[in-house]
Amino acid sequence: MSDLITKINETLQVIRKKTKDEYPVGIILGTGLGGLVKEIDIQCEIDYAGLPYFPLSTVESHQGKLIFGKIGNKKVVAMQGRFHYYEGYTMQQITYPVRVMKFLGVETLLVSNACGGMNPLFKKGDIMLMVDHINLLGDNPLIGKNEDELGPRFPDMSEPYSQALINLAENVSLENKIKVQKGVYVAVPGPNLETKAEYRFLRAAGADVVGMSTIPENIVANHMGLKVLGLSIITDECFPDALMPANVQQIIATAMEAEPRMTLIMKEVIKRL
Repeated sequence: MSDLITKINETLQVIRKKTKDEYPVGIILGTGLGGLVKEIDIQCEIDYAGLPYFPLSTVESHQGKLIFGKIGNKKVVAMQGRFHYYEGYTMQQITYPVRVMKFLGVETLLVSNACGGMNPLFKKGDIMLMVDHINLLGDNPLIGKNEDELGPRFPDMSEPYSQALINLAENVSLENKIKVQKGVYVAVPGPNLETKAEYRFLRAAGADVVGMSTIPENIVANHMGLKVLGLSIITDECFPDALMPANVQQIIATAMEAEPRMTLIMKEVIKRL
């Protein structure tokens, strides 16, 4: 048995003292986006500090809890707070919770993030469905020995975000009169925001929005055969010719203002899975 599988089993032993259930839906809540937890009929919750091999969230607005419960009639496990490369964690540490989710029965993963909008047709407060991504983090969680029991050495990434789930989210948005964008997310290491020249470069490379998360979790989810839906809230406008200094408090406030709309989409998608 590999070291990774041994660690996962140790984490599962702690979780299984609280719940024996299977959870087909996993959720990762990003910056300022923890409000979906209010929609969960909570069965139990565990602080990351109480879970072996889980990193700890160090970023403002990330609570650091694994929450188990139901949305509608669907059992869900939600990460209230995620981990980032710029916090000093390895790619394997960042994605470890996704590995654990698979062993809890997760088949569908919903991921949210806050990001900067570079597409001039997008504006602050918009919600974007992720249709593809560009990994500029400079690292990959699958580097190293492949865990054959978890997934293939060379996982296919022709559809990193499930088209069926994107269609479902679009239908939910239409029914609820919520405007959504669709686009490509690029991840950079951070934690500094980008220069004007970097925004021009990223936009020219084909990205609509830029962030510092999500892609590692998506890669590992695809490695293990999970279907992924990614939702981004555009919290600031990153147009090089009209660039204003970033204000983190404003970014979080924008995320929280848009959060009820994103929460409604996620909740309704989960109910219809």
